[in-house]
Amino acid sequence: MAGPLEGVKVLDLSRVLTGPYCSMMLGDLGADIIKVERIDGGDDTRGWGPPWVGEESHYFLSINRNKRSIALDLKSEEGREIARDLAASADVVLENFRPGTAERLGLGYEDLSARNPSLIYCSISGFGQDGPHRDRAAYDLIIQGMGGLMGVTGAEGSEPIRVGVAVADIGAGMYAAYAITSALFRRERAGGGEYIDVSMMDVQVSWMTYMAHYFFASGELPPRRASAHPSIVPYQAFPTADGWINITAGNDRLWYRLAPLVDMDPDAYPTNADRVENREAVVEGISAATRKKERDAWLAIFEEAGVPSGPVYTMRDLFEDPHVTHRQMHRRVQHPGEGEISVLGVPVKFRETPGDIREAPPLLGGHTREILAELGRDPETIAALLEAGVVAESRRA
Repeated sequence: MAGPLEGVKVLDLSRVLTGPYCSMMLGDLGADIIKVERIDGGDDTRGWGPPWVGEESHYFLSINRNKRSIALDLKSEEGREIARDLAASADVVLENFRPGTAERLGLGYEDLSARNPSLIYCSISGFGQDGPHRDRAAYDLIIQGMGGLMGVTGAEGSEPIRVGVAVADIGAGMYAAYAITSALFRRERAGGGEYIDVSMMDVQVSWMTYMAHYFFASGELPPRRASAHPSIVPYQAFPTADGWINITAGNDRLWYRLAPLVDMDPDAYPTNADRVENREAVVEGISAATRKKERDAWLAIFEEAGVPSGPVYTMRDLFEDPHVTHRQMHRRVQHPGEGEISVLGVPVKFRETPGDIREAPPLLGGHTREILAELGRDPETIAALLEAGVVAESRRA
């Protein structure tokens, strides 16, 4: 069954994480993703190991399924002309070069939309296409720090903590996918193309939500409380005899269920405001109780009482959870070079037009001949392009 984006062609000029995550999301839902890679090594993440799956980088495999790869020299005029030809028949062009680079290559929005007025063109960058920080180098760590996230993450008095997954990159990729599908929807209704400017910094700032409004409302900096919530108590991780468990009582009704289970008097702190004011006493009281039993014993107790709780999983725990298996979030697919490999599943479920994993992550240049043939290049021309080093194909194909 076709995904909801079947028939949408995306020319993906991006690399590393934020752009590839965006195009993977679109590909999962049925879009045809043509991934342009450097002929000398391809996407940077192909070299990001160990660990390796055979000859393939675990990092590259994690974000490049449902794509076709063409290895193309964009430093050559012939290579750029192939990219322009691909853009002429595309619905979407995605790039995450430094601002101004696409324009210098003749692959900017103005260049490509002149031949394809209905083109949706999305640029992802660290700080956006304008503003004082436009030309600053941006990595996930830098954006997590400047965007406020590290300033509210970690325990009070500790060093600032980076979130363990590159959420600044991934979040910008998600916003880009959302923006692209919105632009495609608008085009269906009103016609015309669109230029989209997605900034990792803007996305990270937008994620500050109630932390930003804590500051707006009080003029004070939100405190850093490790896993705890600044405005709800209890709402954090608690130690057990063999691990950790997250417990929350997001309203007073839940607190009155929880307190007797952990040997506390609910009337001592009847409202959330009381519990926030007496945070240390509440947390110490709960912790003293949770340390006495193993994690799974507490989970059973809280489940029966209707108290929201959950384990703090390792990766092994996560992929042994039967719910994760049931929801098909761990899949096995056939890779063209390495046989059967594990990949993550598609996180959004459509009933009528579900997304799927149609293609394993591609070999570098694994679809070069196929894509050039679709452009109308004959076998002799393709052979000449390969000989000239304008394009390349996988040696494992």
